[in-house]
Amino acid sequence: MTAVQWKLVVDCADPLRLARFWSAALGYAQEEHSELIERLIGFGAVTDADWMVVDGRKMWRGAAAVRHPEDPVDPATGVGLGRRLLFNAVPEPKQGKNRLHIDLHFGPERRVAESERLTSLGATVLRTVEEHGMSHVVMADPEGNEFCVQ
Repeated sequence: MTAVQWKLVVDCADPLRLARFWSAALGYAQEEHSELIERLIGFGAVTDADWMVVDGRKMWRGAAAVRHPEDPVDPATGVGLGRRLLFNAVPEPKQGKNRLHIDLHFGPERRVAESERLTSLGATVLRTVEEHGMSHVVMADPEGNEFCVQ
């Protein structure tokens, strides 16, 4: 069997806000879709209700994505072809604890500084966990999605 290409999709209320947070948290690039949106407008496939202008760029109203800056990008669409997070607007609010989360590995020497940096970006510290001789910080992104800093 050939390995499967994948992306992590996060349902949320504000895709742009989460894309900005995770771009800064991970050092990832925000995807640029202006060219794709222009082409789809030309085909009549999207309307003005589907996109908006942010920082001089056309962006989807209901979605935003970040990608690893060293991974390839489809030049025709601006979509990342490697490590990627897609934030997708949904009408219902988050309920309960995540069943899937991201662990950020900075190492024990950087854990406190990185937790403080992430807090300055809009994250919240939920708790510090000490177990099996190791520790990590459980945090929540601006919409309450939990992740760990190790």
